Amino acid sequence: MTEKIYFKIGDVAEKFGVNTSLIRYWEQEFKFIKPRKSDKGTRLFTKKDIDHFEIIYHLIKEKGMTIQGAKAFLKNKKDDASIENLNVINTLNRTKNLLIEIKQILETKQDLPKEND
Repeated sequence: MTEKIYFKIGDVAEKFGVNTSLIRYWEQEFKFIKPRKSDKGTRLFTKKDIDHFEIIYHLIKEKGMTIQGAKAFLKNKKDDASIENLNVINTLNRTKNLLIEIKQILETKQDLPKEND
């Protein structure tokens, strides 16, 4: 049940249902997204980067903001509650997924024969 620390660009693109080129573009446009790069130049994104992408995705794809509009919104942070709510939702979703994984592991272990059998 090891959880990934770093995610490749393809993983991030798949999570949001977008092309990797869009991920690279957003990385250039939003300077606070700074993935590590391997020796071979592979981008390695952290959960914090993915949380940032969640916010950007929400502003651009769900709220319909332009890149410039999203930048201005984030710069002014007019709606801190909105961003905080998104961070809380992200945390709750990760917790839910972790609990589902634990439940599946426990259910699998119940199916195994007991040592005394």
